Amino acid sequence: MTTPQRSFRCLQCRLRASPKGFRRLYHASAQLQAELPRPSVAPKISIDIKHIRQNAALHEQNCLERNYKTQSTYPARINTLLEQWHAYQREARGLRERNNQLKLQLAIPTTLRDEDSEDARGLKDMTKEQLIDEARTLKEKISTIEEKESVVQSEIDSLAAAIPNLTSKETPRGNEPKVVEYINEHPEPDPSSSDRVWRSHVHIGSELSLLDFASAATTSGWGWYFLLNEAAQLEQALVQYALSVARRHGWGMASPPSMVYSHIAAACGFQPRDQNGEQQIYNIQQSPDDVGRKPELSLAGTAEIPLAGMKANTTLEEAELPLKRVGVSRCFRAEAGARGVDTKGLYRVHEFTKVEMFAWTSNSTEASTTVFDEIVSIQTEILQSLGLHCRILEMPSTDLGASATRKRDIEAFFPSRRLKDDGWGEVTSVSTCSDYQSRRLATKVDVRALGGKLAFPYTVNGTALAVPRVLAAILENGWDEKKMEVRIPEVLSPWMDGLKAIKQKERLR
Repeated sequence: MTTPQRSFRCLQCRLRASPKGFRRLYHASAQLQAELPRPSVAPKISIDIKHIRQNAALHEQNCLERNYKTQSTYPARINTLLEQWHAYQREARGLRERNNQLKLQLAIPTTLRDEDSEDARGLKDMTKEQLIDEARTLKEKISTIEEKESVVQSEIDSLAAAIPNLTSKETPRGNEPKVVEYINEHPEPDPSSSDRVWRSHVHIGSELSLLDFASAATTSGWGWYFLLNEAAQLEQALVQYALSVARRHGWGMASPPSMVYSHIAAACGFQPRDQNGEQQIYNIQQSPDDVGRKPELSLAGTAEIPLAGMKANTTLEEAELPLKRVGVSRCFRAEAGARGVDTKGLYRVHEFTKVEMFAWTSNSTEASTTVFDEIVSIQTEILQSLGLHCRILEMPSTDLGASATRKRDIEAFFPSRRLKDDGWGEVTSVSTCSDYQSRRLATKVDVRALGGKLAFPYTVNGTALAVPRVLAAILENGWDEKKMEVRIPEVLSPWMDGLKAIKQKERLR
């Protein structure tokens, strides 16, 4: 779905652009924040432009390390624009001083003027009409300069907001992730000596009447699916188990909406299109009467977006932190460019259920790292108890999105993916975003230690469980070729009516 093009405001509500300019920006992935309209109700963005100006080389190198080549030119451009802005300021200052002298002379009767005063020099021979004419001319010149200043300031704001977060020192530079550790033993450490028969979850789902892709293709198209019988029950079991683990670790529950304002998604670092121009987010089409009058809406790609938006335009108390929330939601991903083996089955789909963790911490690396490590621990506990063989990866700089300063993925072993990436496939992710999101959502914290000074909290987010991929991994790893059944992890038994295996003879018709 697409939204009619319309004029929009920039980050500080100062930029005015034509529809032609909007089309240009919309298809330029570099302009992350400028791609979407920013209505007056949108949170005011507070980028630390001073840090970018004073550390231009650092931000340029950071962009290059993340493969944000276009954005790497922005720090230098910002400094150039700043010099231009200062030049306009100096020009306007001289005009304002002259204008003030004219106003002063007009306010004093001619008979009372001190013609030798500093303010009157050069004005004593001017008539009142001449003074008024010059004042009018100066006003027009000052107005023109102020408009130029506004355009320059708006461009600075837009460029600054499009620059990605600085990368953590824990993040490997380059393209290769670092293997941190493994979870559970590999089910087939030596494939050459193994006689185990592996099946893809697509084959298993068909054999046991658990998955229906053909009907979904008719009703919705490629990328959608029906979960049937025990698979539908297994989805709910996985959700409830993940929630129970998170709650046991002190995470408060939330049930977030699946639709959000597009400017909230952009503030979280999600863009309508990726750097290859492929659509990533589903926008909600508006009626002609609503275009330009109501903020644009999008379907949330993850509960991270609405959870982060919960505290937009809010000041938190320091005692509340860390504030931790876990929520289950439907997620929507356009992923128009997805091709190949990932398109088969449940691995890459357009809509799915996911349990997401999101937290606000005090504005320190130490505090956010503590929550980051806690999320990894929860993810490990869940995947370990499900009996899946996984590896934990510290992701490289080129894999980080705009908002993340650090990211870890956990990949599970999928027998059906043995010819691709040796069977590994991502099932969870955790990111710490420092104050990238809170600055764009106007989420602040009242820091008592600083005398009540307001600061921007750090945010951390992570997947507790993404249902389709974990469900697929359970089907493939739990498959018994001789018995033609799938073993169900014991921890899910309370939500599976005590069922220990999914068998052909037990399937519903």
